[in-house]
Order: sequence, then C-alpha cells, then structure tokens
Amino acid sequence: MTLFHRFCLMALSAAMLYLVGCQHGNESEPVTAVPEKPAVDDVRLTEVLSHQPTDVQSRYAARHPRETLEFFGIAPGMTVIEALPGGGWYTKILVPYLGGDGELIGADYDTELFPLFGFMTDEQLAAKQTWVADWTLEARGWFDGWFEDEVAAIEAFQFGSMPEELSGQADAVLFIRALHNLFRFEEQGGFLTKALQESHRALKPGGVVGVVQHLAADSAPDDWADGSAGYVKKSRVVEAFAAAGFELVAESAVNLNPLDQPTPEDIVWRLPPTLFSSRENPELAEGFQAIGESTRMTLLFRKPE
Repeated sequence: MTLFHRFCLMALSAAMLYLVGCQHGNESEPVTAVPEKPAVDDVRLTEVLSHQPTDVQSRYAARHPRETLEFFGIAPGMTVIEALPGGGWYTKILVPYLGGDGELIGADYDTELFPLFGFMTDEQLAAKQTWVADWTLEARGWFDGWFEDEVAAIEAFQFGSMPEELSGQADAVLFIRALHNLFRFEEQGGFLTKALQESHRALKPGGVVGVVQHLAADSAPDDWADGSAGYVKKSRVVEAFAAAGFELVAESAVNLNPLDQPTPEDIVWRLPPTLFSSRENPELAEGFQAIGESTRMTLLFRKPE
C-alpha cells in the first residue's frame, strides 16, 4: 500500500467517524490517532473472496468483508483469533488469506454460557464439551484441495479456558456479531469480562480488536439493548473494552444500514438471513428483505504497547 493510499484510508476513516455520530445522534467518543496498519494484500484478498461459494458472495453487499478486514488491518502472516466462528463464514475467508505463515484460532463461548439460552438439547450441550477438537478437525477439512496456496494453521479454544501458551501471541482478535450474548449473560457468569480479559492477554502489545456488532441507538432502553434482542449500544461496547484495558482508535460506517431502525419491539433475527418472525408470511418477509441485514457498528480497539 502506497503512502498516498494510506493517507486516503486515514482520511476516509475520519469522514466515517463523522458519519457514525451524525446518523445516530451521538457524539463520537474521543479516539487516538489511527496506528500504522500492516500491509493489507489486496490482490490476495481479491482472489480469496472470488473463490467463495455463490451464497457467501451474495452477502458481500451486506457484510463488506473486504472493507471490514482492510479497516481492521488484517494481513497475511498474522495470528488472528476469531470469536464464535460457527459455520465458518469469515473463517473460510481468513484462513486462505492469512496464508501459510498465518494462524487462525477459533474461540467459542464459555461452555457454562450455553445452558443459559434455555433451548439447547442435552446432545447439543454435550457437543460443546468436545467443541475444540471437533471444530478444529472440521475447519481443517474445509480447505482440503480448495486452495492451491498454503493456508493458515487452525487451532481453537473456548473463552474461560484460554491456553496459557497463547498469551502475547495474537496480532488481532475479531468479534464479528459475537458480543451480544456475552453482554446478555454477563451478570450470570461474567462472560463478557472473561472474554475481553483473555483477548487482552492473548494479544501482543499494540495488537488490535475488531468489532462488528448489531447497533442500538444510545437513546434505546437499556433493558432492550442488553444483547437479548441482538442489538447493543456503542457506548456500552466502548465502556466494556476500556475497562478491559483497550483504547478505541477508530470507527467506520462501512457496516451501517440506515434502513434498519429497530424499536424495542424488534429483534435482529427478524431480518435476513434468519427472517425468524416471517417464515410463514411471505409478504412480511419481503419487507424485511427490503431492509436488509442489520445496521452494525464497526470499531477498532488497540492494546497499548
């Protein structure tokens, strides 16, 4: 990336800071200067994104993986922790992009969090006890014969039991639509606190945390914007990360969707791709499809050096 392109990126970030504050009626929290980012490999990222299945690529317009990863400064060769990797939507982009010198580490929720959902079967809860080995094996299998180039190593752990040897090893931690349940159940088990503490411990000095999270307006009722409906206030996210020792360095408007104006009667899963509340009502589903995926904050935090 040339110096000119770096200057443009910093100018764009500053403009996005203004947009975020204007669109949500909030004053943006003070941020420090954006640190110099690693060399994002645009050619490699383009190739990886073009290799994804059609159904994954169909979500690019809503999820903006290129712009998001570039904003976070994710580059080949990094060690990246991905919170709640699930079925691998971002994993399948990150692993080939990080390349043979990189590592992707999946981090699932603490096993003690899952019973609090109240809908998981005994079989599903039991599977969480072996998730680390099961997910790692499954994820490694996703890339057999898929890419000609060498892909990143894949490991995993669960929050609440991060291996000590991971301390100080990660360049970045990504919480992409993964914070709301940590907020939702924080009072029952300190799950958010533990996850952020372990993220801080895992990062190298100067390492970053990228957050993409369903966004509630700061004027929304606290008892609705507690994560249970999927939406969280930006102010609460910034406060939680500050308490864990991080500093907010930048924010982007790239994942905002002004058509999504949730009220306390709404849940995020009413929208695509889930369409939870309109599966039997095509007309209602059409309206939610027109809104698109949720509006999301995109924040970049840093562990001080």
